Amino acid sequence: MDAVDELLSIRAAELYYEENLTQEEIGRSLQITRWKVGRLLTQAKDAGFVRIEILHSRARRPQLERRLREERGLRDAVVVSRVGVRSEDELLQRVAQAAADYLTALRPSPSLLGVSWGRTLSEIAHHLRDGWSAHTDVVQINGGVSVGPRPGTAAATAVGIAQKGGGSAALLPSPAILEHRATKDAIEADRVVARVLERARSTDAYLFSAGAADHGSVHVDSGYLTAADIDRLVAAGAVGDVVGRYIDATGRIVDADLDARTVGLSLDDLRGADVAIAAIAGASKHAVASAVVASGLCTVLVTDESTAQSLLDG
Repeated sequence: MDAVDELLSIRAAELYYEENLTQEEIGRSLQITRWKVGRLLTQAKDAGFVRIEILHSRARRPQLERRLREERGLRDAVVVSRVGVRSEDELLQRVAQAAADYLTALRPSPSLLGVSWGRTLSEIAHHLRDGWSAHTDVVQINGGVSVGPRPGTAAATAVGIAQKGGGSAALLPSPAILEHRATKDAIEADRVVARVLERARSTDAYLFSAGAADHGSVHVDSGYLTAADIDRLVAAGAVGDVVGRYIDATGRIVDADLDARTVGLSLDDLRGADVAIAAIAGASKHAVASAVVASGLCTVLVTDESTAQSLLDG
């Protein structure tokens, strides 16, 4: 673009975007054709003179989504705006709504959906509208019976998603982490539990989140782990957990003994899925989000723009 066209494109953009003139009115004002005005407006956007930002809680970032697909090998990505967000909780709500919207729009709707649990999944269940699916059954993919004073959300999450989707829920009646491997093996060998796990491995899609390896973990809140346990896992390289399994930056299990006492699907089960939707939000989860994407644990990522940018910059 030469200097004259640059000046014209800036003036055309000012008249169009700031003074709300039509392209025909701009053409008369600048004594150029309407076609020339359209070309100048396109040039203004391409040159970066104009930046259009949609200020809505459901606004997405298509350029970041495209780059995540192309550069990080995802089948699909949903990136929500941080504009107007005043807290990490508000950001979580925005990502949960986006995940609920994505699940609702998924075609074909899954006849059987495998879900994890935790704060993010609980919020997704809350944001799903009644009738999001004509009929979707839900199966819990990792243990979640609380062993601490705070009640667990695993069953409520699975049941809520199923009821709103016109289906039923199959629950995994077990804690997430057992003290002894023999106990875990015995529970998974139980006929009822084994049937739920078998069903969980035959789903059409998975929906899960990831937790940061810090003292705010739902596993600490639920009584499965102590703050000292988390410190030990971090010292071993943990960046977070997926379905209760603690991983390092490459997506590898950091504690084989703890993993052997964890009830539910394995990470390889997630990696082998055709549709595995991960909803991850917030600065504290940048490291685990990177591990999830880099190690192929999800095919679809729903996240916020700062997390997306950290994945692309990493």
